[in-house]
Amino acid sequence: MRIGQGIDVHRFSDDPSRELWLGLVHLEGETGLVGHSDADVVTHALIDALLGAANLGDIGRHFPDSDSEFAGVASRTMLTETLRLVQDAGFRPHSADVTVVAERPKLVSWMPRMSDQLSHTLGCVVSVKATTAEGLGALGRAEGVAASAVVLLEELS
Repeated sequence: MRIGQGIDVHRFSDDPSRELWLGLVHLEGETGLVGHSDADVVTHALIDALLGAANLGDIGRHFPDSDSEFAGVASRTMLTETLRLVQDAGFRPHSADVTVVAERPKLVSWMPRMSDQLSHTLGCVVSVKATTAEGLGALGRAEGVAASAVVLLEELS
């Protein structure tokens, strides 16, 4: 068994046409986050946790923001590729837990869908929960969204 942890943070975009994606779910009508890809902080934290648990580096190593190939790429694509890398390294996800830190939008109605999408993609249970920063700091001022993820991998037999 291997444990990995990942963290990601993105600020909100000033572009009203930028879509918000969290946990592979499009939150229609919400302001998107700034990023080279779709800026899905939930999925990015999960990707980093998977890569870390498999000792494969981090998201920037595999999907660098300096590479135009990844401009605007969907995090689902990055997660699927990460899962392939993890499996090639001899592991599979056993379970995962993600916490989103956001003042806005309210995520309670979106979390079951995020959990379903992530669980289906990884082939294991992915728990998704949310909290706020209680008005403290940049996250508390609703300047962006952060996520933290923990993953348990098991060796392939």
